[in-house]
Amino acid sequence: MWLNMLFVAIGGFFGANCRYIMSQFFKKRIPSKWALRTLVVNLLGSFLLGFLIGVNGEERITLLLGTGFMGAFTTYSTFNLETIQLFQTKEKGSAIVYLILTYFGGIMLAFLGLLIGKI
Repeated sequence: MWLNMLFVAIGGFFGANCRYIMSQFFKKRIPSKWALRTLVVNLLGSFLLGFLIGVNGEERITLLLGTGFMGAFTTYSTFNLETIQLFQTKEKGSAIVYLILTYFGGIMLAFLGLLIGKI
């Protein structure tokens, strides 16, 4: 159990740092008043997690990359907060587009990743 927790912790450390680096990269290059950075990270994470599950790797690799890395890389709480902020600033259209892109896009990309992983 402790070794499994170590794999999750190591993956989480790298996943959180990768999310931070990607957010900073997009922040400097693509100014956007809504949550493009979170959207890109969550969609990429959905695809990669689907791919990882499709490959059906060893348990510790899944703990390291799936639970740890992807768990820290993607961010459901930030997505929720940003959606609420869009509604509060009267940007209902942007909020609805963000919701649709995140949920529908995330599910589709996870499915695509799963299919590709099985090949």
